[in-house]
Amino acid sequence: MTVTVAEKPSRGGGAAADRVLAFAHIGDLHITDAKQRNFGDFLSIVAQIEIECARLIDFVVLPGDNADNGLPSQYALVATGLKMLSRPVHAIPGDHDVEQGGLDAFYNGLQTTALPAASAVRGARCLFLDICGAGSGGPDFRAGTDQVSWLERELRSAHAHGETSLIFMHSYPDDLKGDGETAAFNNLIAAHDVALVDMGHTHYNELANDGHTIFAATRSTGQIEEGPVGYSIATFDGGVVSWRFRALDDPCPFVVITSPADHRLTRSPSQAIDARCEVRALVFGARVIESVGCWVNDTWTPMTLAPGERVWTAHVSVPSERLVTLTVQAIDQTGRPGQHRIQAATPAYVPPVRPRDGSDASSIGAWPENGIFGTQLGPIAMANRYEASLLQADC
Repeated sequence: MTVTVAEKPSRGGGAAADRVLAFAHIGDLHITDAKQRNFGDFLSIVAQIEIECARLIDFVVLPGDNADNGLPSQYALVATGLKMLSRPVHAIPGDHDVEQGGLDAFYNGLQTTALPAASAVRGARCLFLDICGAGSGGPDFRAGTDQVSWLERELRSAHAHGETSLIFMHSYPDDLKGDGETAAFNNLIAAHDVALVDMGHTHYNELANDGHTIFAATRSTGQIEEGPVGYSIATFDGGVVSWRFRALDDPCPFVVITSPADHRLTRSPSQAIDARCEVRALVFGARVIESVGCWVNDTWTPMTLAPGERVWTAHVSVPSERLVTLTVQAIDQTGRPGQHRIQAATPAYVPPVRPRDGSDASSIGAWPENGIFGTQLGPIAMANRYEASLLQADC
């Protein structure tokens, strides 16, 4: 589970398949002891990822708040669960991980490489940050000048090598408390090809899109205020970001359309589809997949999977509509179906103008089919609402 600088692609082969980066994100664990429900849920999630997802994903992410009190005994439990995984694991710290005054237990318990760390995966540069170690504890998120400089160098290097960057950090850049750090992060993200900022901390599922970068937060595993326990699967496919939450009891086949982009996740006008497009999807599950196809309105097109590859593909005709509904359906050897539906944008679609401030102000709102309720039920959001109500009362 040690973080590596360069990772081997997941099993499966051709050049077209290799361009799809896929990872599983297990939300904030908040592990306390082995008797608690969240530890059992964590073990179930890890087992499911290994059995049904491992052959298709490149790595697993733990976004921070791994140990609820930052204790060695809690990290030992996390490490025990991670032993089931055959794919690399990237763990970053959250505010709960520094409750003991530092990150020694985090590093010793999880045997993770010192952060920040960079990993080249399928033509993308994945950048894993520590925004908690330099703070004073609690939500005092700080990157520190050295890490900001490191991030700038890595983003410049990625650009020079023709790589898109994905950033992994515990919370939104807007939450950074260091002098000028939020502005520095936002400027760096805006100036470079950063497709995704992947986060924890919120405790609820949320996607934000500022028209340049997707910000994704996944529901907590250990402290859930909304919906069922589960994990998210995110993909990056030729510039397109896709994200879908999988509840632990969701059956397989579990389908993720990796391209084209849903209109809510379109990062530029060039990602609109027109006349004819290629539809690409990953199909997760332990059983043999008998057939996969794509519906475009009432038109069905079979999808194919080349030997040794991971990605099912089909070329489909696109009707002249503002938004086009695409549904990929897979059927396994038992006859059980699974599907994923998106609405892709055509050139006629005009996306909303959203702020680029590294916050949830650019949230796409509810997307129930993808596991996003739009409730923002989490401890930080609830605390902010409480403070706002006090200020309103004072007025």
